[in-house]
Amino acid sequence: MSLAPFYPIVDSAAWVERLTRLGAQLIQLRVKDQSDDVLRQEIRSATKICGRAGAQLIVNDYWQLALEENCDFVHLGQGDLDTVNLQALRKAHVRVGISTHDHAELERALALQPDYVALGPIYPTVLKQMPWAPQGLERIGEWKRRVGNLPLVAIGGLTVERVPGVFAAGADSAAVVTDITRNADPDRRTREWVEVADRCVSLRSQATS
Repeated sequence: MSLAPFYPIVDSAAWVERLTRLGAQLIQLRVKDQSDDVLRQEIRSATKICGRAGAQLIVNDYWQLALEENCDFVHLGQGDLDTVNLQALRKAHVRVGISTHDHAELERALALQPDYVALGPIYPTVLKQMPWAPQGLERIGEWKRRVGNLPLVAIGGLTVERVPGVFAAGADSAAVVTDITRNADPDRRTREWVEVADRCVSLRSQATS
């Protein structure tokens, strides 16, 4: 499988609708600290929005609700792997992406045969406190050699200006949060992301063909 190169992560269906209108084709819904009722409604709304837009929705963490709402893609952190029912997800044909931050986590993720692996944080991030030092571009290349044809998602501190280096290092998709959601002009920034990410992947494809 392949992933769209531009991979925004947002916390509401309203953001999902806004970004699909601007050209986003792959979006993660990551809602924190809400009731199950609110989570279910956000997932349900985001699923409908992505369906209309022909975009791929990935639900973060809440794999049980994703199953109940007939979602087809979830993203799991390492902590989620302790309790997730992968057999149930596979039976329902739900694809799975897994976060990794070190070699042990990568080995654990690959043993579960995910549909993509994420590596982070590539750069320092203001989104949350991370126990890992920034991975840097060199680690992207190392991870890509390990995962082979499996899509590799880079995340953490990414900006439009840093995107070319991320793709040149071997990432297949670049995940972004604050460079869009905290930008003074999120719409303009999103258009920049779409353009730059698509161009980077196109240039790399031409170079290897």
